[in-house]
Amino acid sequence: MSGIRSTRARATLLTVPLVAIGVLGTAAAPAGAATSHPAKPLTCRGEGVDPNARVRYRTETVIHAPLRTIWKLQTDVERWPSWQDAVTTVERLDGGPFRKGSAFRWTTPVPPNPTTPATSLEITSSVEQLKHNSCIRWTGPAVGKGLRIDGVHVWNFTKVNGGVRVSTEETHTGAEVEADVPTATKILRQGLEAWLRDLKTAAEAPAHNRPH
Repeated sequence: MSGIRSTRARATLLTVPLVAIGVLGTAAAPAGAATSHPAKPLTCRGEGVDPNARVRYRTETVIHAPLRTIWKLQTDVERWPSWQDAVTTVERLDGGPFRKGSAFRWTTPVPPNPTTPATSLEITSSVEQLKHNSCIRWTGPAVGKGLRIDGVHVWNFTKVNGGVRVSTEETHTGAEVEADVPTATKILRQGLEAWLRDLKTAAEAPAHNRPH
């Protein structure tokens, strides 16, 4: 269920989107920071991440910006490279509004690790479920040199006092990531938390500084 350009880019595996069961942390985090919770899986229209995946992570943050701003940033996928350091290219494979059935192909670098060399992942994501301003679930393969991952990624957007709580959960399956679950978990965690940081920064920026 992100050439390396920054520390966040080096840390990213899938932002798709790219956790060993039972190891999610509960330590307190600074206000507004991404946090992880050992809660029940996130869902969108009743569907969630892969329940059998050994590599998984869930995290969330509160973004102090209008829901419409956050939703537009997240669903205008072709503009991801303008605010996500770890996303190098994105191509929509369909036209019109972002909706169930939409698909997009994107690339993100992956750092070297004990199981696979440094590579660039090409990810083809398909939107399986979507509820406007509420949730998205997409799935798809990520393929790179010596690496294939099948991911399931769920996003929830919930209005709260002063902003929006953005929650995300992702699972990965595949021989390479399952060969070293702790490392795959760490890379997934870093990638998802970097994505939330970038989304928060972009959404909370003054309107004239946001990607257009």
